[in-house]
Amino acid sequence: MTVRTKLLWSLAAAASLALALQVDDDAKNLPEGPGKDIVAKVCIDCHGSANFRKLRLDEDQWWEKVGDMVERGARADDKQQAGMVAYLVKYFGKTSPVLVNTAPHSELIVVLGFSAPESQAIVSYRTDYGPFKQWQDLLKVPGVDAKKVEAHKDKMIF
Repeated sequence: MTVRTKLLWSLAAAASLALALQVDDDAKNLPEGPGKDIVAKVCIDCHGSANFRKLRLDEDQWWEKVGDMVERGARADDKQQAGMVAYLVKYFGKTSPVLVNTAPHSELIVVLGFSAPESQAIVSYRTDYGPFKQWQDLLKVPGVDAKKVEAHKDKMIF
């Protein structure tokens, strides 16, 4: 085996490990509840949770989305699909609050209206100082518009 081949295999192994760790973190950050395991297995195997966390769909729309994913190759039987939809509606439905301590950037931007720099500041702050306990804690984050925080406080849980 050439040095180049060994290097390519090493890089592929490192990338696989990094992806597996990211999938684990992504799944770990989902709220606990019935359906979490199947959502983590079926959805996060193909894409990160940010893809669905920002959508905020109603039940019919979630059924369409899950059906579309199954048609594209996601593996879930009818019972699993029902569990997925119930979970997605409960935690990521039209009126579901944002779980600020685990929300990815895209969810903070799309659902709560923060800018990309504000979203980055929120994620960095919670990484450096730990989870937020209440919406007022977001007011401590440098660069975050207090009016946006207050305007969306009812859409947040901690």
